[in-house]
Amino acid sequence: MELRALLAIAILAILSAVPGANAAVTVLGNTVANGCYQAAEFGGSPKDGIETCSYAIDKEPLSIRDRAATFVNRGILRSRATDPNGALGDYNAGLALDASLAEGYIDRGATYIVLQKYDVALQDINKGIDMGARKPQIAYYDRAIVNEALGNIRGAYEDYKKAVELEPDFALASEQLTRFKVVRKRSDGT
Repeated sequence: MELRALLAIAILAILSAVPGANAAVTVLGNTVANGCYQAAEFGGSPKDGIETCSYAIDKEPLSIRDRAATFVNRGILRSRATDPNGALGDYNAGLALDASLAEGYIDRGATYIVLQKYDVALQDINKGIDMGARKPQIAYYDRAIVNEALGNIRGAYEDYKKAVELEPDFALASEQLTRFKVVRKRSDGT
């Protein structure tokens, strides 16, 4: 199996198994939309979380920002349920409502990784980083996967390293760094 396919499988496994590996968008208050956020941020049954989010989108009076956040959060849950196309639709809907959600770009970038659309993933992840994402370590980790898939090994190493600098307990990034061997060239060219 080629490296790109292995990377896509790795990120899909991460998104499915590790709560917090996505960048959920906070929705405050005692609302169903907050329950959707909680499911996206802290885990639980993706199916139940998707139902909660769908109810909030369909039935709850939400501000434009909270509706956009709820779409992004439902996208995270669809990613965990291995529904990348459904996730992509939700990220697109959320970002169409509120293009200022940096986390939406990062999460959509992760979905593009699963779909092996690395150039588009890189654009979204870079945009999320530039916008000041709340969990930049996730963005750098995702960008490292993209860089590696595109053959930019130095960029991948630097991004995994940055993810660990930002979050020293980020085990996924730390594990990836163990695969790299840094070779320094001597000044005399040998």
